This record gives sequence, structure tokens and C-alpha cells, in this order.
Amino acid sequence: MMLATLATADAPEPIKAVAGTGQLITAALVGIAVLVVAITFFKLHPFLALILGSLTVGAIAGRGMLAVVDSFSNGVGDTVSGVGVLIALGAMFGKLLADSGGADQIVDTIVGRSSARMLPWSMAAIGALIGLPMFFEIGLVLLMPVIFLVAKRAERSVISLGIPALAGLSAMHGFVPPHPGPLAAIGAVDADLGLTLGLGILVAIPTIVVAGPLFARFADKWVPVPAGDLYDASTEKRERRPSFAMTLATVLLPVVLMMGKAFSDIALDEGTTARNVLDFIGEPFVALLIAVVVAIFTFGLATGMSKDDVSDVLSSSLPPIAGIILIVGAGGGFKQTLVDTGIAEVVADFVRDSGISVLLIAWLVAVVIRVATGSATVATVTAAGIMAPIATDLPNGELSLLVLAVGAGSVFFSHVNDAGFWLVKEYFGLSVGQTIKSWSIMETVLSVTGLVVVLGLNVVV
Repeated sequence: MMLATLATADAPEPIKAVAGTGQLITAALVGIAVLVVAITFFKLHPFLALILGSLTVGAIAGRGMLAVVDSFSNGVGDTVSGVGVLIALGAMFGKLLADSGGADQIVDTIVGRSSARMLPWSMAAIGALIGLPMFFEIGLVLLMPVIFLVAKRAERSVISLGIPALAGLSAMHGFVPPHPGPLAAIGAVDADLGLTLGLGILVAIPTIVVAGPLFARFADKWVPVPAGDLYDASTEKRERRPSFAMTLATVLLPVVLMMGKAFSDIALDEGTTARNVLDFIGEPFVALLIAVVVAIFTFGLATGMSKDDVSDVLSSSLPPIAGIILIVGAGGGFKQTLVDTGIAEVVADFVRDSGISVLLIAWLVAVVIRVATGSATVATVTAAGIMAPIATDLPNGELSLLVLAVGAGSVFFSHVNDAGFWLVKEYFGLSVGQTIKSWSIMETVLSVTGLVVVLGLNVVV
């Protein structure tokens, strides 16, 4: 069973629209406007903003308000049941990696073996590896001391090393499950997770190269920031850390298991023992559960943590993700409201009749919501919901590319309404203008390059 099945198995059949096309389009535009205004101007939490946006859409579309509440509740329940558990397991895994010193081991090993010329490329690789199991904000906090320490020792600009690391982090956040946005989009359009994961990594690699080490050469000239004493680069090191090989093997374990499921679906006959085993252990829930259990030993007990220490690490990983799960769930509710009012089908009909690439439309929808709300996750779940009806006409490969096109759009031009913008600004000690010339443009390069790669893959997939 795929993640998408988990996320949509009990979803109700779409209800026939009770309003004309013009009224439905107005409902969608006003609903999104309410969402944008609530988040941007009133600083309302996206969870509440998505609820208000959903109620607005349903009211203007002419549906009974109790029916709107039912649609929203069903969408929340289906999304959280499929995605929420995976986000929780991913948070546990990432916390074990950080607290064990495994992330430090990756950084120290790669940086220690890099020449001065290769440092930007090494920082991009570190950002991608750390970003694979960790949320963007956690990865950023973890990497900042490293960026400043390496920049100071190598006498390099912080931007020349920071931009590649941020590109790696951001690409993983936008393209690769088990991050919340890609997971929610996979569930919304019923895409194959293993295939999307594999294609996501293929898209992420050239995208990180262009937006990371290559773009950093220009950003370094526009915004020269010497390491200086901007940040206290001293970090607490554990006496015992997992080896680099053990850390890398544990980090890649869930990826290998999920990609193994995708391989078995293509290469092995149904009903065979090998196919059944690979399908089971490659199921996202099982793969992440196995990874967490393995990490308890490799990142926990093997590094000297007691059972109580491991328990404390796992417990402390959950409170910070409550808001993320609520946003993703509310995004699923908003999506279901769009579907049940008939709005999503109207958009799908427009795309079918327009002759414009579905992938380009998906990217543009995500870009508009991202720039308006500042949230990559909100942009992803909303855009995926809008594109869901047309996704039923697409083959598996294009479905996965649709998810990646949405992911590319979701990272477009981070600016003052994005929390990530302010994190980067404060950590790097930049002005607003400098942050736009470095971080914001990097995100835009990442988004556009990702779209170009997705469109290129669409030719051959």
C-alpha cells in the first residue's frame, strides 16, 4: 500500500458543484486572499488561516456550512492519518542524529577531506545529507556553527560556504520525502512515493549544484561577509560519536528501503516472497519505523546514551513538530474543500483545455501561493490540492514529476513574510537588502532550476 493510499483511502467522493464556474473561481480567489491576508498582515498561524480560508471558499461556493465543515474535517483526518505519523517518525530520527553527534561526524569527515577549492561543494553535500532526515530550521541551526568555523579557518566569506549549505537544505525540504511538503503532495495526487523519492533525488542534485556552489560565486561578490566574530563557532561535542560509515548507512537506510519498494514494483512479479517483503519494509511507515529503531542503537545506545537518555531524546523531538502537523493537516482540509465544492475540477478542466504543460501550471500555482503566504508547506499542500483532479489522468512518472514541480514552486523567492528569511538574515548578520541578494535569489534559482530539470525529465520519463 502506498502513502497516497493511506492519505486518501477513506476520502469521500467529490460532491457535485452547486454553483457556476464564475462563482467557484471567485470563491477560490477570495478564499486564497483570506489565507494570504490572515498570514501576511494579521500574522495569524497558518493552521487558523487555512480554516478561515476553507470556510470562506465553501460559503462563497454556495455549499451548506455544515457540509463545508465535514469536508474540511475529512481532509484533515485523511492527511494527518497518512502523513502525521511519518512526520513524527522523521522528527525522532533527526533528533537522534543531531544529539548523538552523528551530524557532526558527517560534517567533520567531509570538511576534513576537502581542499580549499572543494569546500563550497563539500558544504553543499553536507547540507543535502543533513537536510535529508531533518527539517530546514533544525538543519540550519545545526549547520550555522560549522559554516562560520570553516569560513574562519579557511579565511573564506560566510556567503561562499553558507549558500551551498543552504541550497542543499532547501532542496531536500522541497523535493525529497519524508519532508512534510512532498509527503502531503504525494498523498494529495496519489503519486508513488518510491518513484517520487528517486526522481526527487535526481532533480535535487543538479539543482543544488546550480543554486549552491555555482550561484555562490556571484552571491559572494554581491554580499561579501567575512566570518569574523559574527557567531560563536564553539559547539559541544559528544565524547563518543557514531562512525561516519555507520552514520551514513543509518541516514540512507529509509531511502534505500523506500526505493527498494519502487524497484520491486517494477522488476518483480506480484505475489512472490521477495516482492511481498520489499513492499512491506519499503512502505514509508515501516521504513521510517525501522530506521528509528536502528537509530536508537546506532545513534543512541552505541554512543553511550542510557535508555532514559534515548527516551528523553525521542520525547523532546515531538513538541516542535506539532505546528507542522497541524499546518499540513489543515492544508489537507483546504484541499478537500476545493475538491468537494468543484473548484479543483474547474481548474483541472482549464488546464486540460489550455494546452499548457500541467507541470508548468502546478509550478506557477505553487509560486503564487509561496510568494503570497511565505510558507513552502502551505504552498505545496494547497497547490497539490488544486491540481489533484487532473492528476487522475496522468501516468505514474508524470504524477511524481507533478509533485516535484509543486515542490520547486514552493521554494520560490523567500522574502519578508517567510520565517526562513529572517532566520538566515539574523544568523548571517545581513541587512534585508543583502538577504534578498543572497538567500532570496538563491531560492529563486533553486526553484527555476528545479522546474527546468523536472521538465527535462518529463521528456524521458
